[in-house]
Amino acid sequence: MGLADSGPLYAFDAAWVVGDGRRPPLAGADEAGRGSWAGPLLASAVVLSATEIEGLNDSKTLSPRKREGLLPWVISASEMVSVVSLPAWWIDRHGVGAANKEALRGAIEAIERAGGSGCALADGNLRLGENIESLPRADGSSAAVAAASVVAKVLRDGAMRSLAAERTGYGFERHKGYGAPQHRLALAEFGPCRSHRLSWSPVRAALEVAGDVG
Repeated sequence: MGLADSGPLYAFDAAWVVGDGRRPPLAGADEAGRGSWAGPLLASAVVLSATEIEGLNDSKTLSPRKREGLLPWVISASEMVSVVSLPAWWIDRHGVGAANKEALRGAIEAIERAGGSGCALADGNLRLGENIESLPRADGSSAAVAAASVVAKVLRDGAMRSLAAERTGYGFERHKGYGAPQHRLALAEFGPCRSHRLSWSPVRAALEVAGDVG
């Protein structure tokens, strides 16, 4: 595929699963959309097969085109993939911190219930349960977590493009719901819609002006 070498990420996973009483296979998990003003928070967990994916890396370091090109390779080279998506209203009701934990935990537990993992690693520093470890920047260290980051990011970007077709004018297809200047201007012009996280201060301020949700 002409992308960077992903060997060190696989070496990390091979070393990780044999340490501290862990056992293979490793389920890696990551999320996308935590800081967005609109749309879902989406988490994925992935158990990779022995087939290495050339160019696999943290989705944030890859261009949209490269991420989308990697997704079919990730799916075909995975033993199991799970996805959990929580909508804006759930985030408003429970908070983004709880949503982040719930989505990551749910994605990993779906694989555990199917007997697909011997240990689990999530990106970040959250406490997700006795059998789930977390590691800051794991999406740039672990192949399984990097694969999960690609799945989560590409699927969430696709969801935001679908929302853009339903909620025209906000530019979701471009900024994916994050706080871009275009998004702020659209909120001022149209007010928030039902895909926005109404508890977030920029959205709440726009709602106070608009008086209702579109």
